[in-house]
Amino acid sequence: MVKKNKTNAVRMLEQQKISFDLIEYELTGDQVDGVSVAKKIGYPVFVVFKTLIVTAGPQKYFVCIIPVDKELNLKEVAKVVGEKKVELLPLKDLLQTTGYIRGGCSPFGMKKLFPTLVDISANNMEFIIVSGGKIGLQVKLTLADLLKMTKGKVAAISKNEKD
Repeated sequence: MVKKNKTNAVRMLEQQKISFDLIEYELTGDQVDGVSVAKKIGYPVFVVFKTLIVTAGPQKYFVCIIPVDKELNLKEVAKVVGEKKVELLPLKDLLQTTGYIRGGCSPFGMKKLFPTLVDISANNMEFIIVSGGKIGLQVKLTLADLLKMTKGKVAAISKNEKD
């Protein structure tokens, strides 16, 4: 494997002997949004997931993994994690909190292991794709392995069309 792809996320997956595929893509322009990434790597949007960080106040962080074409349901997340209210972590705090930048935030290899929720839409999928820890790198793995790596749980956390 080429050295340049050894992000913290990739190193952690290898250490845990998790089976995964790396998917690289060319960065053209500033399109780091997940829908653009799904198109670039040739996968449908419902298998490509984005990693969002929410906060319920100082030192209370939660990782939310949802399909790239969906919006996070903050009320549901708050309910699931037992908080009155959560909000998206301000972008300026992302690197300091996780060690990752926007567009390259992987659910693995963050500075700390935060409580993690994966959207219920990932159930019954053969695989899902998440960031590999930098822009231009995605990781394809099973939901079971994702949950094992993050000690995460599945919940209905993305907005439905009716929300």
